[in-house]
Amino acid sequence: MKPIKIAENIWWVGVADWELRDFHGYETEKGSTYNAYLVKGADKTVLFDTVKAEYADKFIHSIKQVIEPEKIDYIVSNHSEMDHTGALPEVLELVKPEKLFTTRKGEEVLKGHFHRDDWPIEIVDKDNGLDIGGKTIKFIASPMLHWPESMVSYIPENGMLISNDIFGQHWATSERYDDEVDQGELYHQAAKYYANIFNGVSNAMKRFLDKLNDETGEIKIIGVDHGLIWRKDIEGILKKYRQWAAQETGNKAVVVFDTMWGSTAKMAGAIVSGLVDEGIEVKQCDLRVNHRSDVITEILEAGAVVVGSSVINKGILPKMGDFLTYMTGLIPRGRIAASFGSYGWNDGALKKINEEMAGAKMEIFEDCLTVNWVPTHDDLTRCFDYGKRIASAVKAKH
Repeated sequence: MKPIKIAENIWWVGVADWELRDFHGYETEKGSTYNAYLVKGADKTVLFDTVKAEYADKFIHSIKQVIEPEKIDYIVSNHSEMDHTGALPEVLELVKPEKLFTTRKGEEVLKGHFHRDDWPIEIVDKDNGLDIGGKTIKFIASPMLHWPESMVSYIPENGMLISNDIFGQHWATSERYDDEVDQGELYHQAAKYYANIFNGVSNAMKRFLDKLNDETGEIKIIGVDHGLIWRKDIEGILKKYRQWAAQETGNKAVVVFDTMWGSTAKMAGAIVSGLVDEGIEVKQCDLRVNHRSDVITEILEAGAVVVGSSVINKGILPKMGDFLTYMTGLIPRGRIAASFGSYGWNDGALKKINEEMAGAKMEIFEDCLTVNWVPTHDDLTRCFDYGKRIASAVKAKH
């Protein structure tokens, strides 16, 4: 794709990855982009980040449409993950920059990735911003968002925040800006990104958002590392991030389950009916047809998570084990957590579901509801009532 001029002497020079479908367990059904930015000052030219290794040739071709790579003076590495640094060795060999700016942790990660001691790395801190002639660059640390070495860069003359992964979306489009695409899909992809990348580090995100407010002026453009650049609804995405970082939830429940011969599915249906009967918004997610990353997106603003499984080989079903590992790693703290399931001769494995969710700082609601073999009418009535009680607990919190 051609470079896009996004402000005076600032270009987007990234690439689109239309075929990406998995990002370490996160289903990226709409692909992604690897965004990089070229900024020209009167004295120096700076490249912010690179791209995934296999796109190095396309990336260099994009840069050459703006400037000869050899004329780039500095490279800034805001984030060391391989989708932003994979092409860095090839780019460094071509550009031969005077300096490669990164954090101290960033230096550790880059050396750990590439095992090079001859790169012109300069460590940044809050006191050594960069004047490139007519434009200045302020470096703002953003540790654990979502790696320990992360930082963002702010250009006050343009009100532009180059935000690495923060505020991004995995979405490959021919458009480059937030106001050029469907807003419902844009915010869905932004929510999915937060839920699957940042939810587990929400406390760090709250601290960062406060610091961002203190250390920048007006933000007119947010140059993300994935997806659409924000230029119109800046306050909208900032408001959503504040809400998500605060773990604000509503009168909504997600019932997620896996089933062997249908008994647990029948229980799920009855629990959903009980929740609906109390006026709660419900999403029912059978793991046989719903990907873990889409379920996590539904959980982002849900007040309750209700998890069900059958028993196999003295344990829970494999898809549910996978989901619990994924969900608890993202620490959906504060949400009401309930569990249920069917079993043949021992329900001990089902009762351990609550232990895992408690470890993720979720609020356990009652003991696990279990049914031996196929649920009877009375069993399904118990499930219905269980759903009603969960709904009452959700409404009491909101």
